[in-house]
Amino acid sequence: MKKICFVLLSLVCVFFFSGCSAGEEASGKKEDITLRIAWWGGQPRHDYTTKVIELYEKKNPHVHIDAEFANWDDYWKKLAPMSAAGQLPDVIQMDTAYLAQYGKKNQLEDLTPYTKDGTIDVSSIEENMLSGGKIDNKLYGFTLGVNVLSVIANDDLLKKAGVSINQENWKWEDYEKLAYDLQGKAGVYGSNGMHPPDIFFPYYLRTKGERFYKEDGTGLAYHDDQLFVDYFERQLRLVKAKTSPTPDESAQIKGMEDDFIVKGKSAITWNYSNQYLGFARLTDSPLSLYLPPEQMKEKALTLKPSMLFSIPKSSEHKKEAAKFIDFFVNNKEANMLIKGERGVPVSDKVADAIKPKLNEKEANIVEYVETASKNISKADPPEPVGSAEVIKLLKDTSDQILYQKISPKKAAKTFRKQANEILERNN
Repeated sequence: MKKICFVLLSLVCVFFFSGCSAGEEASGKKEDITLRIAWWGGQPRHDYTTKVIELYEKKNPHVHIDAEFANWDDYWKKLAPMSAAGQLPDVIQMDTAYLAQYGKKNQLEDLTPYTKDGTIDVSSIEENMLSGGKIDNKLYGFTLGVNVLSVIANDDLLKKAGVSINQENWKWEDYEKLAYDLQGKAGVYGSNGMHPPDIFFPYYLRTKGERFYKEDGTGLAYHDDQLFVDYFERQLRLVKAKTSPTPDESAQIKGMEDDFIVKGKSAITWNYSNQYLGFARLTDSPLSLYLPPEQMKEKALTLKPSMLFSIPKSSEHKKEAAKFIDFFVNNKEANMLIKGERGVPVSDKVADAIKPKLNEKEANIVEYVETASKNISKADPPEPVGSAEVIKLLKDTSDQILYQKISPKKAAKTFRKQANEILERNN
């Protein structure tokens, strides 16, 4: 009899508690969760991203977001130990230079299922906009915006030096002469030194019809070391003539607020187009966007994901993280706060909605990307595994050249040998 009563009591308890659970579900109440979201950037990016997060939390009261941000160098230094410990944030701002490193080592979630089930709406996003985040047909990073390499110039300093930029026809020799003129007549650097070299040396190669990496990522693609020599001999001449900063000076730049063009120390900064808005907000001087030298003949420019959002496999809230990515790329209200600072929006609907409401500086980015897009080539595949080591090697080699510790000719051979060894070892 006691056994029967115990069983009946157990059934009553099960019914009672399951009924409560069902009631909570029926009421629409969602479990409270915390998402960690990480990104790099300058203060303007931190400010508006915080506002986007607050907007998301308001619309999704069950979600609390912990923001983690830093400048570029510190960001990757912090991410590495988090990765090793399996404690990566739920949403990581990702760069194509590191996508293969994290994706091919099985640390990132394939976002394809979330695009197929509609968690991330891609109905107004062209397929080629997503390709920059794919490796082996897996979507490891969702493109937040697209941008193009550019030369950003201080109009007042150009005028002071009595020079102008003919962006349709200028050559590398014209760029070098411009730098000398700016230093001699305006008393400022004529360039930020085309820093970092892993972005601008590959661009130089494309103007010569060559590529930096082989498509399969097993080695360097360019065969003629004279291209390396020519590029770095020019950089060395500019530093010696004090028309470009030394490596020591460049190393002091920790964020946009410190950039030479913001401080009025340089008339030109080589950068991606989405960076224009941050610089324009940080200086009172008028700035303009120009196409870089020799982009026309070889269609050297490409559309590049400005940055991506990735979700690590270690995240316990992948679905909710995917919902945040969807909000970031598709919500018009959020993108009126972002205003293209992370690149021209990938969603056609969002781009069309915000364009009429952009101010002059914001519209300049969209117009520049549209102009550059008329003469672009196919984007390079994401950087191969081992690219982070190659990037560090190239930077260290560049510093040695500019410190005059090694000749460009000798450095070309050493860099080729070591870079190929790195890529072969990782593939």
